[in-house]
Amino acid sequence: MISTADFRNGLIVESDQGLMQIVEFQHVKPGKGGAFVRTKFKNVLTGRVLEKTFRSGEKFEEARVEEQAWQYLYNDGELYYFMHPETYEQVEVGRDVVSDNSRWMKENGEVTLLFHKGRVIALRVPISVTLEITKSDPGVQGDRSSGATKPATLETGVTVQVPLFIEEGETIKVDTRTGEYIERVN
Repeated sequence: MISTADFRNGLIVESDQGLMQIVEFQHVKPGKGGAFVRTKFKNVLTGRVLEKTFRSGEKFEEARVEEQAWQYLYNDGELYYFMHPETYEQVEVGRDVVSDNSRWMKENGEVTLLFHKGRVIALRVPISVTLEITKSDPGVQGDRSSGATKPATLETGVTVQVPLFIEEGETIKVDTRTGEYIERVN
């Protein structure tokens, strides 16, 4: 059991609405009356966000969520297939769990699967990934100092903005949280 004093962003608790992840919270101590905690929850399974207020000191059941590193194999349109790198066990995950993370997953790449009671409830990709540019227009000569960018399509199909000097066939590192170019990789 955990109390509202133990709240932190990213913590997953079990409630009457299901598995809820704390997105943000704020301890409030008004001048009159008891302290309370204003919390924004996200349902891990449905993605629905709701706000709730709790009295300070209320108790919750912390969800037992296990994180494991898995290797992404392939997808068949509806299901995504992953393999455990040590046991070679395979698991299939629906598109609803993978969601937008598929933009950053390339075959044989590593991802983190979150399990609750033997079931995959979420998927996390690394903070940065290295991907090859498959399509990009040539940069305009002479416009190098202004920090101008151009669109580039990566091997996973996602389009990101890159500096003009980056060319097709090069490999770049991208921040998966923002979708921004970080650096060129040689």
